[in-house]
Amino acid sequence: MTRTKNASSQTRALLAHFAEQPQAWQYGYELSKSTGLGSGTLYPALARLSDQGLLESEWRPALQPGRPPRHAYRLTSAGVSFVAALAAQPVKASKTRSREATA
Repeated sequence: MTRTKNASSQTRALLAHFAEQPQAWQYGYELSKSTGLGSGTLYPALARLSDQGLLESEWRPALQPGRPPRHAYRLTSAGVSFVAALAAQPVKASKTRSREATA
């Protein structure tokens, strides 16, 4: 069963990074460095987005002999559309911010 396509701030940051070069294959390590997301947040998000059909993934051969193959990701056409729809939506404030604003 696939989760609904809601987007946390971390997921939005990840998708925004992909949207900069939607056709480029990107690796987890580079995504972690560029987005600042740790592996415990990044890899579950990549798996979830792949399961939802927003990212495609494939194993890419190593560029250097003796290195293992690497998993690469890029946006699908559905992912590009989803990113565009997200960009049109306002970001919801967290409950903590809402409480602070009313205090």
